[in-house]
Amino acid sequence: MKNLLAFLLGIIAGFVAAHFLNRDPRGAELLADIDARIDEFTGRIGEAYRLEEARRSSADDAPAV
Repeated sequence: MKNLLAFLLGIIAGFVAAHFLNRDPRGAELLADIDARIDEFTGRIGEAYRLEEARRSSADDAPAV
């Protein structure tokens, strides 16, 4: 129970810190840069997933040897 409370307090503190950081123009720029990097990363992961799915579906369509 103590660990859960510490975890929740950490999450709340992170949101509060991000809120104050976002109020400053430099902080907002930093958060926008982080958001862009996360979007790029998730885009690459999604692309790799789609390529793997396409490869597997084409391998399933091939006749067994």
